[in-house]
Amino acid sequence: MSRLVRCLTVLIPAALAVSQPPGLLAQGGRPMAINDLLTAVRVGDPQLSPDGRRVLFTRTTTAMPGGQRNADIWVVPSDGSAPAQPFIEGPKSDNSARFLPDGKHVAFISSRARAPQAYLADADGKNAKAITSISGGVQPPFIVSPDGKSVAFVSDVYPTCLDEACNKRMRDTEDADPVKVHTLTRLPFRHWDEWWTTVRHHVFVSDIASGGTHDVTPGDFDSPPHNYEDGALAFSPDSRELAFVSKHETKDAEMWTTNHDVWTVSVGGGSATRVTSNAAADFQPTYTPDGKSIIVRAQRRAGFEADRWYLDVYDRATHTKRTIFVSPDFSVDDYRLSADGTHIHFTAAEKGTANLYVVPLAGGVPKRVAPGGAIGEVQAGSGFVVVSKATLNAPAELFRIADDGTTKQLTHENAAWLATVDSPRPLSMTVAGAAGASVQYWLLRPPHFDAAKRYPVMFLIHGGPQGDWHDGWSSRWNPALWAAQGWVVVAPNPRGSTGFGQKFVDEISQDWCGKVMTDLDAVFNAVAKLPYADSAHMGIAGASYGGYAVDWIIGHSNRFKVAVSHDGVFNLESMSLATEEQWFSDWEFGGPPWSPTARKNYARCSPHLSADKIRTPTLVITNEQDFRVPVDQGLQLFTVLRRNGVPSEGLVFPDEGHWVLKPLNSKRWHETVFAWVKRYL
Repeated sequence: MSRLVRCLTVLIPAALAVSQPPGLLAQGGRPMAINDLLTAVRVGDPQLSPDGRRVLFTRTTTAMPGGQRNADIWVVPSDGSAPAQPFIEGPKSDNSARFLPDGKHVAFISSRARAPQAYLADADGKNAKAITSISGGVQPPFIVSPDGKSVAFVSDVYPTCLDEACNKRMRDTEDADPVKVHTLTRLPFRHWDEWWTTVRHHVFVSDIASGGTHDVTPGDFDSPPHNYEDGALAFSPDSRELAFVSKHETKDAEMWTTNHDVWTVSVGGGSATRVTSNAAADFQPTYTPDGKSIIVRAQRRAGFEADRWYLDVYDRATHTKRTIFVSPDFSVDDYRLSADGTHIHFTAAEKGTANLYVVPLAGGVPKRVAPGGAIGEVQAGSGFVVVSKATLNAPAELFRIADDGTTKQLTHENAAWLATVDSPRPLSMTVAGAAGASVQYWLLRPPHFDAAKRYPVMFLIHGGPQGDWHDGWSSRWNPALWAAQGWVVVAPNPRGSTGFGQKFVDEISQDWCGKVMTDLDAVFNAVAKLPYADSAHMGIAGASYGGYAVDWIIGHSNRFKVAVSHDGVFNLESMSLATEEQWFSDWEFGGPPWSPTARKNYARCSPHLSADKIRTPTLVITNEQDFRVPVDQGLQLFTVLRRNGVPSEGLVFPDEGHWVLKPLNSKRWHETVFAWVKRYL
């Protein structure tokens, strides 16, 4: 798969000049440590006050060595004139703060009771009192009506129940039953990391003054679909209606379709009306200020979860739809409509960064307002937006970005420890891949780098497969922390990676072992030629599709000294009927597992069929609550390695899903992975 390196360019990302001002990172400081990653303050969910002068946000901390994690609500002036301060804090989690329109009160979610509930506090964060008391608890999305009288949120219900008394009785009965058994009556019966056999997501509305709460989406449907809750709720401007996302397919069919639609319903309940007729996915409804239209973030191809995302506008009177822009080929991630309804700010991936753009609601060509890093969580003010922004070597903080692109950092929650660390400045590089396509990758050099020395190299392969390594922070697979181990770290964006046009994304489907592997091989070869890269000591690691890529590569090459495969797909055929979202495997391999196209792709690209050729020492990680790539995939790989006498070890976390999220588990994960790599590299 080797290809002549015809193009090799090096760029210092412009975003670093904004998010990494001179002096923030300590040149010659200490290497980043595992505890730095685990205890880094997590900043997110910014919310502007009605007058635009304050920003509430959720600030999450982790205390080591015990691993206790807690979320509090903090506040910072939107002009950056003062440092952030606590607003609502305590030993239990407080999050999802939302200003009421009059600015005199704040609604939020807190777990200070047994189950998370909605609360109301004064504008200074004091005098908190409960709004709700429901057995299923309150979950985001959590929104306040424009008239300030109601909140809407999601809670789990038993679909046969018509009131809270029934839900509580069913929940108490289930908890008290000594027999813990999953009774399966439909598909899906589990999702991501949860069994999903008895309850559904429903949308509730609560009256803030009285606490009266009612279900506005009854029935045996998820509203919004489980694990697709972000941006799935919106109040109409007159506060009389809610727009929500739901998948109203026949029982079982929801497992193999991506047809999520936007619906509307009266805040008092009643029959829901479907707004979208698109056979693909529709998400994130937003009303225009006059209430005459609803903006929707939508895809085009049914069954393809990684299709490009467009912005569509539905005229409610004429039932017509228009698309705000088609060119350039940007896939919209997050978006916010301006208060006057004239323009939309949105984020989109582009060549390894997630940038901020603006486009008129009437349509036109998007204009880039500010480059990433990784920009997200847009909140629109008057003449400015507030966003979160991260880079590969700094966690997310809040920034104010004016309409002219002028940027000011508002929070500095990680500045103290970052100032002590010699953190790598990422290099963006490109090489010619399959069919001459330009393949971008990030390269991070270790602390105290000396160009006269040679360093071991670790290649990190991203998951998805439709995803990317962008100039953003990760609390799980963190390239800067890997580089701190003394390695050159390379994070490639081969075929399937987002941010390089939809054609580049499409070219991995039904070709998991084809062009993408040529792309990766081109990166391997290019890096091996760098004067400071020790080409005799290179390793490879990846998760999910990245784990699949590791499994495939070590079955077809012995160039790597060590491998780490985390929750990797190993046996395509057995995976196809065990994973919970059937639309994924159907699209990626050309149909259900009995179809001729799928069987041909399994036979061509399944790593287990060449596993007898693996000789690379491999650490296998798989988790019992991973229902996306079920635990048997890693166990199959480990069994093959041990049968064939290949040096190998395994980690199986019984209380983790596709990701290792718990602090102490994450600590053990990193210690084991780094020790394994160092043993052979």
